[in-house]
This record gives sequence, C-alpha cells and structure tokens, in this order.
Amino acid sequence: MWGQILVNGMIAGGKYAMLALGFSLIFGVARIMNLTHTAYYMLSAYLIYYFNQTLSMPLALSYILSITMVIVIGMAVYKVMVAPVRERFTAVLIITLVLAMVVQEAVLIIFGGHYRTLPKLVSGTTQFSGMTLTYQHLFTLGAVIFVLGAIWLLLFKSRLGIAIRAMAMDREVANLMGMPESQIASITVAISVGLAAIAGAVVAPLFIVEPAMWMHPLVVVMAAVILGGLGSIKGSIIGAFILAFAEVGLVFLLPQLAFLRGAVSMAVMLAVLMIRPEGLFGIFMEGER
Repeated sequence: MWGQILVNGMIAGGKYAMLALGFSLIFGVARIMNLTHTAYYMLSAYLIYYFNQTLSMPLALSYILSITMVIVIGMAVYKVMVAPVRERFTAVLIITLVLAMVVQEAVLIIFGGHYRTLPKLVSGTTQFSGMTLTYQHLFTLGAVIFVLGAIWLLLFKSRLGIAIRAMAMDREVANLMGMPESQIASITVAISVGLAAIAGAVVAPLFIVEPAMWMHPLVVVMAAVILGGLGSIKGSIIGAFILAFAEVGLVFLLPQLAFLRGAVSMAVMLAVLMIRPEGLFGIFMEGER
C-alpha cells in the first residue's frame, strides 16, 4: 500500500506542481489570478482525445498538436480579453472564471458529458518492490521531472529567467532597466499555459477525462499556491506535493472518506490563511535556488 501511495502521490503531486507553477508564474509576473488555468489542462486532454480517437491521428502527434493549440488559444485569450483589463483584479477574476465555464460548456456540447479514457502512450507493465507499475506511470513520472527541471533551468540559468524573476519582484525597476514588461508578461503567459497543457497531456491516460475535470485541480492549485506563498516558485511546488500526498493518503488509508479529498485542500488553505497568511515562503518569485 505504501508503495502505491508513493507512486500515486508523486504523479498527482507532479500534476498539481506543474499547474501550480504555471499559476504562480503568471500571478508573479502579470499579477493575474487566472481562473481559466486548469480549463487549459482539461482542454489539452480533450484535444488529444479528438485528434486521436475522432481524427485517427497517431497518439504522439495528437499530443504535440493539442499542446500547441492550447498554447495558441491561451495566448489569444490573454491578448484579446485579459491584457486590456489586467490591472483590474476583479474584472480579471470574473472574465477568467466565465471563460473556464465557457470552455466546460463547449466541451459538453461537442463531446457530451460521458466519461472517456485515452490510450496509453507507453504500453506494458513492470514489477517494482512487489508492485505492478505500468510503463505509462513511469513515463509520466519521468515527464514531470523533466518538465519541472527544464523550468527550473529556464528560470534560474537563463537571461529570460532573470528577466521574468526581476519583473516579478519589481516591475517599475525592471522597466527602468529596459526590460519590455508586456513582452515578458506574454512569454510568461505562454509558459504558464504550456505547463497546464503538458499537465493535461501527460496524466490524461491515467485519469478519466470528463467536462468537470478542471474544477478540483483549480481548488488544489489555489490551495497549493497559498500554502507555499503567492508568487513563490519553490513554495508552489512544495505545497502541491503536500496536498497531493494528503489526498492520496486519505484515499488509500481511509477509502470510506475518499469523497472528502477536495475538503482536504480547502481545509489546508483556510488554516494557512488564518495562521500564516503569507504562506510557507511568503515572498514573490524568490531569487534563491
């Protein structure tokens, strides 16, 4: 059982970490609380299903096309609907929430409300410490580690990453130093949406695809970001894994209470807000490694 908790916790934590990292990035740089974020995660999974199952495209090509299309859609939405009002916090919240609901309704109209599954990108199983693991589980874990590592290198080992972190810490100073604020914000949005799309793609074969699949991750992501500290990269990732293991542990150890797994994230978020409102790492886009 503990091995299963570890594997499932790592996969769920990786999914939440990618989503939380993208959510934190866009908040830190553009100061946008993007409630559409996990809708892109859902849209990515459905586009893979459409390309592969409806249009009979190869699965690998379906992955590439779906991630690319979600990034393009996310950038278009930002440029047309969010960027013009991004300084108005309430307006951004309302617009992004409405957009998420529009995406859900569009999916319902096109695909119906049925539960769907995707074929595994990597087939086969292996034995490890008495557990039977599918190669898809191992591929997903590897993909999560690779993506999180790549983002870390981008943010801390590249000039673009320095610009993103500088913009997050102080936009006025960054502008005075000649950094193009709007361009960096747009690049950050593309990275954020891309992380959501990749999260949806790598875990889709392991989970049920359905029109409301964006709601629970949104709650967990917001709780993880608040737990870690708004704008903190390290905090978002750590918070995501803490909540993932709490959920998975509840499901495996107390299966009769599995329906309360969403309440775990809400309880943690409320507790952190009451005890330590700034979160575990209450700083914006920390510069330390």
